[in-house]
Amino acid sequence: MAKAEPEKRKIQMADIARLAGVSTATVSRALNGSALINEETRLRIIELARSLNYTINLGAQNLRKGDNTTIGVVIPYYPASRQSISDPFFLGMLGSLADALTDRQYDMLLSRVDADHLERISALYDSGRVGGIIVIGQWGHHDQLNELARQRLPFVAWGAQLPNQLYCSVGGDNASGGQLATEHLLGLGRKRIAFMGEKSLPEPEKRYSGYQKALRKAGLKTDPALYIPSSFAPLGAQEALRVHLDRHGLNFDAIVAASDLIAISALGVLRERGYSIPDDVSVVGYDDVEPAAHSFPPLTTVRQPLDLAGAHLVDCLLRIMAGEKPESDLLPTTLVVRESTKAL
Repeated sequence: MAKAEPEKRKIQMADIARLAGVSTATVSRALNGSALINEETRLRIIELARSLNYTINLGAQNLRKGDNTTIGVVIPYYPASRQSISDPFFLGMLGSLADALTDRQYDMLLSRVDADHLERISALYDSGRVGGIIVIGQWGHHDQLNELARQRLPFVAWGAQLPNQLYCSVGGDNASGGQLATEHLLGLGRKRIAFMGEKSLPEPEKRYSGYQKALRKAGLKTDPALYIPSSFAPLGAQEALRVHLDRHGLNFDAIVAASDLIAISALGVLRERGYSIPDDVSVVGYDDVEPAAHSFPPLTTVRQPLDLAGAHLVDCLLRIMAGEKPESDLLPTTLVVRESTKAL
């Protein structure tokens, strides 16, 4: 009995790229008719694909014709922070984006990508599944996002405006927000103001610089003993504050937190240790997510305009997809005063 021949493996785009001596992205764009690929290379890749009986998928055909009405929304996953997609900030942003895309008759495809491998975002576009991408957060990988911009990937990022930035970003005025929060506490007579957050990340770093600016304007120096490094995840924030209190005791009379979840976590730890909020410690959060108004006590916070964010991100992306180069967009922040702060 003759031995059955092994089933032939389906030709992949990566196979064509290897044989042609180009990147997978170049193959995708050549097959999609991109003007970024010169005619000689495009014809060579198309002929190679035909000789291998490679079939272009329907999504890629739609993308080439400009008919793709699906936008990819990527929330990078950062293992160190363990920040869940159920984080109220992400949920608020997704709601804003869904409304904006629906208004413009686009669909949304949600995806998560390891923040340390943001180059994988390009595969979502090269597959033809989406016509453009919105990335929520920069996660300390500014250089990777710049490289994606060099590759002409149509995307826009929610985040801070950074030096030598090649891509379009939309974000709140983080420096102004940090300054607003700190000036509010200084105006209440607080003098030993701690900052909780991870200042190595772009947005918290801008908030920290606003915190420092407010202290300088008040004639106060930044005290390194009042910086409490903390992840965005609630359990991480709780542990960070417990460790600080164990080492230093209550060496502050107020906290500026880099997010509402960090602030709400701090409220719980301070009550756990027997401190009164806001009598012993006043606390200000950042974002004004839904739980902030219902914490105990209700949280004073810096409001990011998430209701505007979705529309601005989508409109910038659609302009990029149309071949334009929109400027990065900085949205205003405002202070929302609640019961977690009071004068001494």
